Amino acid sequence: MIELPKSVMERAEKIFEEKKIPQKKREEILENLKKAYQLYVYEPGEAIGIVSAQSISEPATQMTMRSYHIAGSAGIRVTLGLPRLMEIFDARRTPTTPMMIIYLEKNYQTKEKARDVASRIKEVRIREMVTDDVIDLLNSQLELKIDLKKAALFNMDREMIVDGLKKNMKDIGIKAHDDKIVISPKKDEMSIREMQKLKSKILDMHLYGIKGVQQVVVKKEGDEWVLNTLGSNLKKVMAVEGVDAVRIETNDIHEVAKTLGIEAARYVIIKEASKTLEEQGLEVDIRHIMLVADAMTATGKIQAIGRYGVAGSKGSVLARAAFEETIKHLTAASIRGRKDRFNGAIENVMVGKLVPIGTGMFDLTMKIEDEKEEKDKK
Repeated sequence: MIELPKSVMERAEKIFEEKKIPQKKREEILENLKKAYQLYVYEPGEAIGIVSAQSISEPATQMTMRSYHIAGSAGIRVTLGLPRLMEIFDARRTPTTPMMIIYLEKNYQTKEKARDVASRIKEVRIREMVTDDVIDLLNSQLELKIDLKKAALFNMDREMIVDGLKKNMKDIGIKAHDDKIVISPKKDEMSIREMQKLKSKILDMHLYGIKGVQQVVVKKEGDEWVLNTLGSNLKKVMAVEGVDAVRIETNDIHEVAKTLGIEAARYVIIKEASKTLEEQGLEVDIRHIMLVADAMTATGKIQAIGRYGVAGSKGSVLARAAFEETIKHLTAASIRGRKDRFNGAIENVMVGKLVPIGTGMFDLTMKIEDEKEEKDKK
């Protein structure tokens, strides 16, 4: 039976002491622990990279090409299946459907307080409070009709909207009366296209809440209230009063790396990839996904598994050429006089050399004694 590492034994002993587990039970737990640990050990020289690649890619062929999940009553459509797995391993800058799961602090565990936090997080744009918009070409002005009742739901009134417009738009004149706001550009004449652009810019203007968080769904999970969002802005949401910043989750890997660091991003890669595969009913050992996550984050930055990331930054010229853009890599290597050390598996297979895996990792040497030495021993 394999022996457990010192760190594992010390941790086990600490738990035994804390839980006051009797000696007989300790021995039984240690035996089970050794069996479990043995399952996670690999042989020296094993091709773990190739095994992991095959273990993930083979089940991925069974994944659906277009798969979505409708989250919450607001109908947030979440990308799943193969498209989501490609997003993760390609390290896309922004997910197709960025999402957050926001947990609340203990003193905010009521429906009313949860809704209050949600209203402070959800992004509010002017278009959400406008019931009608008209471009007056004769007078070169834009007329907006405001739904004051809806504005009141966001704790806003006409004056606050006008102040927001003045703050964000410098070259316009604004007049407000009852539920109408008239906007006149200071430029004398504007074409229809320019007026259309101005209208779109004003309607999309951010007034309240956190930028990027388009929808917020309040729901109860077990004994606590949780917020699900479409859109992500981790740094700003963590600073909102009532939000449990320790447990907040997002599926935006780059945002996590920027806010919490590369180790947190590695954890999100593992979690998101595992969840995506499990939702399709596919079982992949977590160690394979962990190895891919390690390869993607080993440099301290998130790298894609592709020509511009992990595969494209290999030390071997032939290994890079075997993946994609063959002529480009070989031409660049020949111009610069690059050398290939043949330390990996791919380049050795390409030229028919012994692959440095398993028994091919080392050389055997043997000392042959001469006849004189053999006679002296006899």
